[in-house]
Amino acid sequence: MAKTSSMYIRIDPAIKAEVENIYARYGMSLTDAINVFLYQSRNVGGLPFDLRDETPNAETRAAIEEVRRMKADPSLGKAYTDVEQMMEDLLSDVHS
Repeated sequence: MAKTSSMYIRIDPAIKAEVENIYARYGMSLTDAINVFLYQSRNVGGLPFDLRDETPNAETRAAIEEVRRMKADPSLGKAYTDVEQMMEDLLSDVHS
């Protein structure tokens, strides 16, 4: 059996309970998940995920706002009953 080392961490009890439930769905304990994180950090030579701002860029924010306006006022956009109808309309615009 490999030697182990203990570590003490402070974590919000609510967060701990939430992540324990998440990891339990995969048959993992919180200790298992932390070990996976540490092994993967070693494998990639850093954090095993990207750290970046999740804020949508200006184009995405504009598209989200456009959809909100269209949902509030359906007359601002076109509505389709099926994909084929939508594709016909889109392709007719391209070939015009």
